[in-house]
Amino acid sequence: MQKVIGLITCNYSAKAASPLTENRPISSLPFLGRYRLVDFALSNLVNAGIRTVGMVMPYNYRSIIDHVESGKDWDLDRKNGGLFVLPGSAFGTSRTGARFLLRDLVHNKVFFTRSTSDYVIFSSANFVFNMDFNELYRAHVESGADITVLTASAPRADEDVVAFNVEGNRVTGVHNGVNFGDAAFLDTFIMSRQLLLDMFDWYAPTDYLDLFEAMAGDFGRVNVQTYNFSGYVAPIFNKKEYFSANMDFLDPAVSDEVFPVDRFIKTKAHDTPPAKFEIGSRVQNSRISSGSRIYGTVCDSVLGRGVIVEAGATVRNSVVMQSCIIKSGARVENAIVDRNNTVPAGTELRGTPDDVLVKEKSRD
Repeated sequence: MQKVIGLITCNYSAKAASPLTENRPISSLPFLGRYRLVDFALSNLVNAGIRTVGMVMPYNYRSIIDHVESGKDWDLDRKNGGLFVLPGSAFGTSRTGARFLLRDLVHNKVFFTRSTSDYVIFSSANFVFNMDFNELYRAHVESGADITVLTASAPRADEDVVAFNVEGNRVTGVHNGVNFGDAAFLDTFIMSRQLLLDMFDWYAPTDYLDLFEAMAGDFGRVNVQTYNFSGYVAPIFNKKEYFSANMDFLDPAVSDEVFPVDRFIKTKAHDTPPAKFEIGSRVQNSRISSGSRIYGTVCDSVLGRGVIVEAGATVRNSVVMQSCIIKSGARVENAIVDRNNTVPAGTELRGTPDDVLVKEKSRD
């Protein structure tokens, strides 16, 4: 899509406090052992042929930059176009539903004015899904809409997801929080670049609002239409959703859908050897990342790169991130163990299926 550029907003924080996002933005949360959440937004854009992508950064952007670097692993290290790191507001926002702050967009107006593209696709980084954005582009052009928003039928109530009021395919209103069956906003939309520049002038006095909050009274004037996505989607706004999404991918049907052979989810390359399963180890229904060494038992879990599970140790129904060591006799169950932790011998880290235990990232 030569006529389209992309923009990913990473400048927002989780409403619910969690050790997982205490020192990192949601967009750089490790996922499925080898990915970061931002990989899905980046890959969806790049796989559609978009070669100019801006990323609006939060104040604690170090982990994002460490991951994406120059954009080489997404084919974005190029002379024409490429990856643009853009400044966000000083401390971002934790307000429910605010992922496209007008202030962030206006402050980066030069990114849009220097482009010759006709359209812009916007995305956040807290929804896990894999979609061909060419479909969204074609639907937008054919419909003649001013803005086309990507939606899905909400499978459950979620106070952090934005919902649209819809008549036919036309949006008539917007509110925070969805109930079962609502048109849930997947924080992805397409609009013309010129309309966006016009909106900077229209809504200049309300630049502290989210774009769709500012538009709330203008849905009669601005033709906003929905495009429904029927594939797998996982919103990530709190530890429960993060844990559930990781566990979803232990189902081969979900993995096959989100990781099709013709549309890869790209991530930062790591030159690490394959996982090694030692004699006497037992692994069942788990995703084990490269560089890990398993001597003990791992069941229904997701392990990141370089995790060591010693003989006599057990990991069940858990997410263990990169470079953790589970010592002999230790037991981890219904838990999320953040990076670089060592679980001492004979120790139990145990939550419940409804309230998983979170062990914060080691600072050693």
